[in-house]
Amino acid sequence: MQVCHVRVLHRLTFECPTGSDAGSDEDEISMTEEEMEKLKEHVEEKKKLIATIRNKPWRMKKKLSLLRDSQAFVEKFEGALGKGKGKKFYAYKVMMMKKWIKFKRDFDNFRTACIPWEMKIKEVESHFGSSVASYFIFLRWMYGVNLVLFGLIFGLVVIPEILMGMPYGSMPRKTVPRSEEKTAMDFSVLWDFEGYAKYSALFYGYYNNQRMIGWLQYRLPLSYFLVGVSVFGYSLMVVIRTMASNANESTGEGDDGNYNFSFKMFTSWDYLIGNPETADNKFASITTSFKESIVDEEESNKDENIHLTRFLRVLANVLIICCLCGSGYLIYFVVKRSQTFSKMENIGWYERNEVEIVMSLLGMFCPPLFETIANMEEYHPRVALKWQLGRIFALFLGNLYTFLLALMDDVNEKLEQEVAIRNVTYWTLHNYYNTSGNGNDSTVPPMNPADVPRGPCWETNVGVEFVRLTVSDILVTYVTILVGDFLRACFVRFVNYCWCWDLEAGFPSYAEFDISGNVLGLIFNQGMIWMGSFYAPGLIGINVLRLLTSMYFQCWAVMSSNVPHERVFKASKSNNFYMGLLLLILFLSLLPVAYTIMTLPPSFDCGPFSEKNRMFDVIEETMEKDFPPFIGKIISSAANPGLIIPAILLMVLAIYYLNAVSKAFEHANLDLRKKMQMQREEEKNKRNNNTEANSIMKELEDLLPPQARMALHQQSSETENKGGSANTVGLSPKNELVTRPGNNLGMGRGAASPVPRIAVTQPPAPRAGVMHQQGPHPGMGRGQPRH
Repeated sequence: MQVCHVRVLHRLTFECPTGSDAGSDEDEISMTEEEMEKLKEHVEEKKKLIATIRNKPWRMKKKLSLLRDSQAFVEKFEGALGKGKGKKFYAYKVMMMKKWIKFKRDFDNFRTACIPWEMKIKEVESHFGSSVASYFIFLRWMYGVNLVLFGLIFGLVVIPEILMGMPYGSMPRKTVPRSEEKTAMDFSVLWDFEGYAKYSALFYGYYNNQRMIGWLQYRLPLSYFLVGVSVFGYSLMVVIRTMASNANESTGEGDDGNYNFSFKMFTSWDYLIGNPETADNKFASITTSFKESIVDEEESNKDENIHLTRFLRVLANVLIICCLCGSGYLIYFVVKRSQTFSKMENIGWYERNEVEIVMSLLGMFCPPLFETIANMEEYHPRVALKWQLGRIFALFLGNLYTFLLALMDDVNEKLEQEVAIRNVTYWTLHNYYNTSGNGNDSTVPPMNPADVPRGPCWETNVGVEFVRLTVSDILVTYVTILVGDFLRACFVRFVNYCWCWDLEAGFPSYAEFDISGNVLGLIFNQGMIWMGSFYAPGLIGINVLRLLTSMYFQCWAVMSSNVPHERVFKASKSNNFYMGLLLLILFLSLLPVAYTIMTLPPSFDCGPFSEKNRMFDVIEETMEKDFPPFIGKIISSAANPGLIIPAILLMVLAIYYLNAVSKAFEHANLDLRKKMQMQREEEKNKRNNNTEANSIMKELEDLLPPQARMALHQQSSETENKGGSANTVGLSPKNELVTRPGNNLGMGRGAASPVPRIAVTQPPAPRAGVMHQQGPHPGMGRGQPRH
């Protein structure tokens, strides 16, 4: 008796070969090579269905049913693809691969959930557009960079000095002078970062110049120098890498293709949304994207008077240049006057903080003035944003460098004072130790650090100025948000019912989020951090707190007090534009620090580089004492200008070559895009031509009598059923209506011969309900022979 084992694997059926020993388990499990291949193909199909079932246009019930069946099938029969002894190993390998894929998916979900402020930014983007969201994305990125810099400085400089260095009060640089002890803890003094704050680990002067400290023999001066250089190196690397990764991304200027509004209408909604709040955000996002596309369409079709536009743009630029020059002169005047105030006694709070107040006020009032002037230019909102960013950047940069130039004058004065104070300090210590002993053998107690004359420590003074500027900028920003946005929104909201005019539609109305001012304020603040962190290591920690609170505070202010812009526009590589400005401010921030490291002598009694001619001498000292002599020779040879200049030229040539290659790739992409567009147009024209040809064929077919049309359709259906081509009637290359002989189609009364060829010389005319056109004699149709 023959036994056949039939397995129905969904749609796959395997028939077992006949045999007398079919009852054994081994024969029941065995499969032929052909069956194995079929099973493998079926398993792969099920896997592909599982991967793509989300994109199928089916009902959810059908999707879930097929998904469960496919998963059960794969789980049950995937292990059967192994053979013999390797079957268990294959099943184990498949199981581990599944677990690894599941782990990677869970880890990706966990990593996405760990992205800080992702939901807040998505909510802002859905209501205010991608341009406002790009600021918060940039702020989050800046927070991450500053967090890394904070770890570098505090982990390698501040904490080692606090744990292994000499304690506070053990030496003059870590002690408040006797003349300042009475007011060292007053709030007004601490608020100006004087008193105990000035002689703390926040500033450069606190750190000792001892070459090695602690039981670890930690080289603090070398670490301080290398960390200060690494701050710029790491920032440069991160900015360039981010710009390279964003180079191919475009959110507004890319080729969206045809039917942009139709695509947005019918493909924007996500049908897997199950949260009502998410659905509201998605609805707001789709609405905002329509507004962005409408603005782009209006700008592309706008007509303008080119001569008037050019005149207004030139006038606007002249006015803005005047504002920039005036702000620069004002800052220079205020800084020079502050140097005069510093030599006076009993000055007020305004005189001490006049520089910070003036710079903060210029940063608060000049951007709105620039925006008012820019309304004359009538640029596209995206282009206007870039012009506004460039102008505010020029304002902040001019103010910053004017501040630095005026500050350098003060540094030069302090360097001149140090020459005299150094002699006084040495003479005082010499007299103390020589006169206190008076020939006695007793040991002279050390002089109290608070009584030792000390120099001005120009590095700490520079750090104090940068910290004051940063703190005042934080306060002005927060006060502006509270007064200019929140209180303004409360006034409009609650007083609008009893006012003379509509406050929401007219003056003052709700405030819009100032993208350009906030972005440039963030970039300008980061430039101050880069410059000031070398003289005030604690400035990085202050900036981290500032960015952390700014994210929450500004997100709350935007969602509660601001309204979307009247002309919502796409960001269009705004993040990369921000990175370009940040790269420029990074380079310009490096120049003053490099100048002070390479040129100015450090203070003689404060900081890790005291008693050295230049700050970079710590590198030469380390090379001499800690490295073999041949390494010093190699480095000195590498520092030879004969090698440095060719290396720089080689780098310039490499940059030029890579730039040329990138431009060539860009042109190639543009050509390919044009070719794809032309191919799409050709295919569309071909489809239109086929449609027109089919309509002409239909009209030509309608010219035939009813019996001929019926026979023609019957012949076409028979030909299709036999697999032949349905070209019984078609247009010949000479534009003739061809009927194959032998069909015996009647062409009128008494027609017994095949239908002759009829030349088509003009398109068929419309027929007004007449079935057969009469010939010249009654009873004769068109085409009948005349007798």
